[in-house]
This record gives sequence, structure tokens and C-alpha cells, in this order.
Amino acid sequence: MRGFCYFVLVFWLFTSCGTPKQRVLRNGNTPVLHLDVVKINTDSVKSPSISELLAEEQAVALPVLTTEHKFDTQWREGINKNADWAEAIHYDIRKPNFVIIHHTAQHSLAQTIRTFQLEHTKVSAHYVIGKDGRVVQMLNDYLRSWHAGRSKWGNVTDMNSVSLGIELDNNGREPFPEAQVNALMTLLDTLKTKYRIPFTNFLGHADVAPGRKNDPSTFFPWKRLAERGFGVWYDERNLVPPPNNFNYVDALRIIGYDVSNLNATIVAFKQKFIVTDVSKELTDYDRRVLYNLYRRYF
Repeated sequence: MRGFCYFVLVFWLFTSCGTPKQRVLRNGNTPVLHLDVVKINTDSVKSPSISELLAEEQAVALPVLTTEHKFDTQWREGINKNADWAEAIHYDIRKPNFVIIHHTAQHSLAQTIRTFQLEHTKVSAHYVIGKDGRVVQMLNDYLRSWHAGRSKWGNVTDMNSVSLGIELDNNGREPFPEAQVNALMTLLDTLKTKYRIPFTNFLGHADVAPGRKNDPSTFFPWKRLAERGFGVWYDERNLVPPPNNFNYVDALRIIGYDVSNLNATIVAFKQKFIVTDVSKELTDYDRRVLYNLYRRYF
């Protein structure tokens, strides 16, 4: 009996003390893992419909594509995936060879910028110049802007592909401020030097789209620009009568005008060079001016 009591005492001490690790594991603060035995009723779970999934997908804000992103996309799309690709190192992007000047026919620089950033307008320009001379560039010079529309000059029937478009903040019924004209000529000087644009290739929108457009208006100082090397003007001191066989239609065509709508072309010509009279008839003075200009081209 004595031996049995001793055995019970030793057994109790052994089980109650244990090792430190065992004591930690038996700590009453140790979290207990409970198994959830409640069954899920699949009939009560509502799966989203296709329309709900599509609505959720459309609700995610899509990133706004910049001009650089669009250009990068067009660059990749221009590579034939059915051919091997080995990039050459000698090439050019579109090089502008003309400058076309417009007036905005709007009421502020901000309004024009907004117009060129709206998806539905489908119109743009490379530069916009405010009345105070502020110059805002809206497209890289090497990108094709949508400013000329249906147009023609000489044999070129897609002026957008070969030109830079400059918009002047002007409603078409007011003079162009001095600060604006000075800023324009500074910009033209830069563009002419950078891209080696011939002086004859500085035009107005009405020149390349007679009858459809009349900008820049009769207030625009073409003579002043020509004196700086941006465009052509006639020699007012040498307006001799043209010869009897002078063909004024051919003269307009040689200068560059599209004569398919002759009356509209005459109006565009007179709006630029005569200014005070924009009728559809060429007077004797008008013919002298045209002959003088024609001799500069031919």
C-alpha cells in the first residue's frame, strides 16, 4: 500500500508539471480552432448576371489616351505581323512643307482649345495664338492635324498631310492685334528655318479651300508677312498691263489655286490681294496684280 501511494504521487507530479513547451501549449489563452459544420445551401447563393458583370466592367474608369499613346498604337498597327521585323535606322516622320493660317471664328483662346479637345468636333491644329500673343502648341509638328479639310493647292489634294495648321484667335470680323501678329511671325520664322519651308508655301485657308472657307479674313496683313518672307506679294510699283493673250485662269492655276469653281477662286484671290473689292469679276487693276504675281511663278 505504501508503494502504491508513492507511485500515484510520482505520476501526479509528472503529469501536472510537464515541460515548458507542454505548459505553453496547454495555456488557456491559446485560441481554439472550431470547425463550422453548418452546411451551405447553394440554392440561396445569388450569382451575378451577365448584365451585372458587364455593368461592373463598364463602371471601371478607362485610362485617357494621349497623343503619344495613339501614335504608339498606330506605330504598332503599321507593322506587318506576317513578315519578319528588322528595323532600319534611316527614315523620317512626316515633314511639313506648307503652313496654312486660319482664324478661329470663335470668341476666346480657351474656347478654341476646348473645341480641339472634344471628340465630336473632328478638327484640330498644331498651334493656336491668342490675342495677347500667347502661343499654345496642340500637336507635334510631325503629326498630321485635321485643319485644312477638303482642300487643294497645285497638285496636292491632301493638304493636311503636308502642312502645319496655325489658328489665330479671331472671330473674323476684327483686326488682328499687334502682339498676335508679332507672335505669329516669330513662330513662322522658327518653322521656316527648321523645316526649310519655301516662302511661297505660306498660305491662308481660303487659298486652299476657295468658296468653302474665307479665313483668315480681309483684316489679315498678308503684305506685312510677305515682306518678312512668309508668302508672296505683288510689286505695287510695277503693275504693267498684261499682254492680250494673257490667260488669267491659267495664271491662277499656275500660282496654285484650284479653279474648278472659278468664281469662288477669284473671290479668294481678291480677298487676299485686293481686299477692298471681293466681287467675282476681275477688273483691269486686278488683272495687273494677277499678272505681276504670275510672273513670279512662271
